[in-house]
Amino acid sequence: MWPRLTPWLLLAPSAVFLIGFTYWPVLQVLAGSFTVRGFGTSAHAGVANYARLFADPRFFQAVTNNLLYAAGTIIPSLTLALALSVALRESTRFALVLRTAIALPLLIPLVAAASLFTFILLPGAGLLDHYLARVGTGWGDTNWLGDPSLALGSIIAITIWKNTGYYMLFFLAGLAGIPEELLDAAKIDGAGPLQRFVRVTLPLLGPTLAFVLIIALLNVLTQVDHVIVMTQGGPSDSTMLVLYYIYQQAHQNYDVGLASAATVVSVAFLFALSMISLRSLERGIHYET
Repeated sequence: MWPRLTPWLLLAPSAVFLIGFTYWPVLQVLAGSFTVRGFGTSAHAGVANYARLFADPRFFQAVTNNLLYAAGTIIPSLTLALALSVALRESTRFALVLRTAIALPLLIPLVAAASLFTFILLPGAGLLDHYLARVGTGWGDTNWLGDPSLALGSIIAITIWKNTGYYMLFFLAGLAGIPEELLDAAKIDGAGPLQRFVRVTLPLLGPTLAFVLIIALLNVLTQVDHVIVMTQGGPSDSTMLVLYYIYQQAHQNYDVGLASAATVVSVAFLFALSMISLRSLERGIHYET
């Protein structure tokens, strides 16, 4: 009997933590989204939380902002990361220095980076306005975080700066796994640098690209520290992201049912989008055999 019980006994401690800190909270959120509380302690099951959620214009504002935030961060971050990884693929001393400089923001916590950029973006007194005024661009006194038309763009720029080096590391690892003989054979056949990248490198980098895209989608939904530190969803809800909306409902308005419903909807949307992205990318993925 002991040989059959040994694997279960070895897995039991991990299973306890996994159930206690992953599956049980998920079940609590799911149950909370269907729990409608009345006056006092009375509660009953229903979909009123979802009805209130879809009737809340601030939720749709948060969804719109999150979609703009996703498009403004994922596409530039992945493009820059891929271009930098290809340019710095060779292990020269200069390339190693540039890799370190580009990956350095990865070591800075997002809260610390947000606090730093709060001072950089101060209107009139920040470093950005100081140097823009010296250049003579006419942007020397701009309220980057207080203008509703600029605040989300400022948050997007900080996110690109923070995540590009992180994604570059994954692409460098993927490029290291591409056989050099394939690139040499393409070069002998007369393929130029662009043709080698499109015909050889990019297809073989498909699994890495699919993985990084999922990581980027998760970051879009889960990274909200800089919004809390810098703008708190303002001005005029222009930087209100879905996770900050959930945070507000749960910890400021104490509306756990509405926060739970928003969480379930956002996670379901993220899961569906991830599956669609994986299916679409897998059609063009070439795995090395």
